[in-house]
Amino acid sequence: MRTRNKNIISNIDWILVFFYIALCFIGWLNIYAASSPDENVEILNFSTKYGKQLIFFGLSIPLILMVMFLESKFYEQFSSVFYVLSMLTLIGLFLFGKTIKGATSWYAIGGFTLQPSEFAKAATALAIARLITDKQFDFKKRKYQIQAFLVIFVPVILITLQPDPGSALVYFSFFFVFYREGLPSYYISVGIGAILLFIATLVFGYIALLAFIFVVFASLSIYLYSKKQRVFKRNMFSIIGTYIIISLYVLSISFIFNNVFKQRHRDRFNIVLNKETDNSGKGYNQQQAAISIASGGLLGKGFLNGDRTQGKFVPEQDTDFIFVTIGEEWGFVGSALVVLLFSLFILRIIYVAERQKSPFSRIYGYSIASIFFFHFVINIGMVLKLLPTIGIPLPFFSYGGSSLWAFAILLFIFVRLDANRTLDW
Repeated sequence: MRTRNKNIISNIDWILVFFYIALCFIGWLNIYAASSPDENVEILNFSTKYGKQLIFFGLSIPLILMVMFLESKFYEQFSSVFYVLSMLTLIGLFLFGKTIKGATSWYAIGGFTLQPSEFAKAATALAIARLITDKQFDFKKRKYQIQAFLVIFVPVILITLQPDPGSALVYFSFFFVFYREGLPSYYISVGIGAILLFIATLVFGYIALLAFIFVVFASLSIYLYSKKQRVFKRNMFSIIGTYIIISLYVLSISFIFNNVFKQRHRDRFNIVLNKETDNSGKGYNQQQAAISIASGGLLGKGFLNGDRTQGKFVPEQDTDFIFVTIGEEWGFVGSALVVLLFSLFILRIIYVAERQKSPFSRIYGYSIASIFFFHFVINIGMVLKLLPTIGIPLPFFSYGGSSLWAFAILLFIFVRLDANRTLDW
């Protein structure tokens, strides 16, 4: 047993561990800069956010040790149990959850709150890895595609109902994994097309877009009929059916956006699409974020010298908008280095996933790479006003115990699986 444990320790990918420590440390420095009330503060003041983040990081160490202590097969054998328990914690929110900022997404435990949707990501990743590694599973068959989609859509629906659409969106990152494991490419094409139609409907309006779609399909039909009548006759019903489906989808986008989305969600999309300008109200956060980042220039104003950060110009700057602190105090160079660090971290996960001998470990590795990538891109895109504000934390940077612990669990389960790659084969 000692030899086995020694082999596991020697097999740990210390590069991933280094990335974890580096990201947590840099993240804490920026939380310190964003939440310190003045220059004369104590680093170990646990009543502050940066002090609490130190506690969260300290508590993550025994959590990581527990994750590493368990056998790698344990995660595969009990993946379904983890998934069911996670879904139950999401359902329990509707009975026992605490509502913060309009979303019932947290459990209140003493003076702390836990957000189960963060931990459900790891459980969903394990469940997907277990499902796809089944010997009978084949992504070319419709029934297996539906099974995989259901594993994702159950937490998506439960989280959306809280309502927390930002956290729910993260679960769509698993489609990258499905594509890697053999999901037909037309699903990705349909997904991209649906996104483009969604944006086009909001920008141009459904009437103009429906008119454009009609012209395109009518032109295509006339061309096929005049040049290739056999092709037209053979595909006539498919062309008409596609036209009807796309038209109904465009109409549904308009209806859902105007009647289902809350006003704050409509405002966020309208601001990003430049359909509205409200720098003092709805668009205040993103406007101030852009000004703060631009003020950092090439090299930044220096650690703790960001006057806009210290002046609290950007709300939620220690959580969802933590990248603003990096941009102002570290400048373009510092921001680019953080982006590079995240990119290398995600690429390392993919590299380690590809060397796995166990399909379960490989699929889980790609799952967490997709989750980290989605968080990273969406959060920074939101801060830079390239995407709507949807409340997705930057991994290891944004303040909060739930996200820090959940990301640590997500990562170190994979580190544990990788450490065992040469022992079970």
